[in-house]
Amino acid sequence: DWLKGLLDAAKDTVQAERETGERPVTEADNKQALTKLFLETRPETTPKLIGDVVEQIDKIVKATRFDGWQSSHSGPREIQKALLLTLAQFGLGKDKELFQKAYGYIEEHY
Repeated sequence: DWLKGLLDAAKDTVQAERETGERPVTEADNKQALTKLFLETRPETTPKLIGDVVEQIDKIVKATRFDGWQSSHSGPREIQKALLLTLAQFGLGKDKELFQKAYGYIEEHY
């Protein structure tokens, strides 16, 4: 649930940045907004696992995506497959809501 809340917060943060023109998220960023938000807001009591999940998602999406992937035939399928495998590695593969929120964020911001 905490991870799902962070995905919602990440979307809201990026939307607010776009609307206000403050600190826009660009492709040149070393880490995407999702990764930064997860790492910055992770409570001290949260296991390092959350940071590892985010790092791995960021890594696989950057390795799998290509220009125009969202509108191609195979792009969404490849990203979804990579995301599902990554979540499964961390025991989160069966959480459909988490998958949908994470994919929605990736589709919009990567």
